[in-house]
Amino acid sequence: MTESPQADAGLPLPAVRTELERAVLAALADVVDPEIRRPVTELGMVESVRETAPGEVEVAVLLTITGCPLRGTIEADVTAAAAAVPGCRSVAVRVGVMTPEQRRALQDSLRGARPANPFAAGSLTRVLAVASGKGGVGKSTVTANLAVALAERGLAVGLIDADVHGFSIPGLLGVNASPTRLEQLILPPVARGVKVISIGMFLDADRPVAWRGPMLHRALEQFVTDVHWGDLDVLLVDLPPGTGDIAISAAQLLPDSELVVVTTPQHAAAQVAARAGQLAQQTGQRVAGVVENMGPMALPDGTVLDVFGTGGGAEVAERLTGALGADVPLLGSVPLDPALRVGGDTGAPVVASAPQSPAARALLAIAERLAVRPRSLAGRRLPFSPR
Repeated sequence: MTESPQADAGLPLPAVRTELERAVLAALADVVDPEIRRPVTELGMVESVRETAPGEVEVAVLLTITGCPLRGTIEADVTAAAAAVPGCRSVAVRVGVMTPEQRRALQDSLRGARPANPFAAGSLTRVLAVASGKGGVGKSTVTANLAVALAERGLAVGLIDADVHGFSIPGLLGVNASPTRLEQLILPPVARGVKVISIGMFLDADRPVAWRGPMLHRALEQFVTDVHWGDLDVLLVDLPPGTGDIAISAAQLLPDSELVVVTTPQHAAAQVAARAGQLAQQTGQRVAGVVENMGPMALPDGTVLDVFGTGGGAEVAERLTGALGADVPLLGSVPLDPALRVGGDTGAPVVASAPQSPAARALLAIAERLAVRPRSLAGRRLPFSPR
């Protein structure tokens, strides 16, 4: 019997006997699980590869759970990868389900040596907590579009809907799938390249969440520690309006997070938004910048309609710069735009569904400004000491 090739990481690979079996198994390393975002060969999902007759191959695949919603995608990807191998004339895919022991082994493999909180101090993932002083300023819409825009730039992006009482991220991203549970690990759905988790994925759409501080903190803690995020470049957190329990818990659980403050041009809204930004003084966070939403819109005849006034974003940035003693830039102004509202209602963020619209261009420019900081170890304390 030919020995099985060893995976670079993850669980052991099945044994192979022939050169065709070996070639097919190697080709399956290019098949990525849609939820975990790692090759199926690293996850123990390939149970066997057998050449049943010359040029005819049977691949046995193990799904993590019964009724996996992505079964069809995995079957199709495995079939295509195996069929493309020279000398392979036909492919049969046999689908099974992991045993509890296999799921626990996969869970342990995914957790590996990673810390319980992958976003604790010193993490290379940039965490952007999107805040607002009051509701109704479009904070969640801005968050969803920035997440998709950053993912389209090739970054690995995660999104936590921390607005537990007013969750809206699943609808804005068009997410209908529920998270997959792998023993004690939660695999988040992926929408438009963004891994996303929300309390709304565990509840009926119209069911209210009547929770107080400790339960809110525990929910956010589970989203941070019990979800398999993988290696992210950016994690966005859609905070609830104001400076309450969740905002404080987020600062504790995500100590290196930066605030992005969303406001409208209206003077009254700007005053409230500045308070949300000044929370950074108490939590030790940095304010990455201010986004002005619902800004003036240009009409077809060239006139400009400023429904909510002008200058609120610049006012917040100026006030925070003075209060915090550090430069807080105005990242951009997103104009009122029907395409932005349509994208939110249909679960198709405007940066993807109508990228040439005025709102999409503004949001893409903001995402570009936020994406410029590379992941780096420079200036970070490493857990090593000279001997």
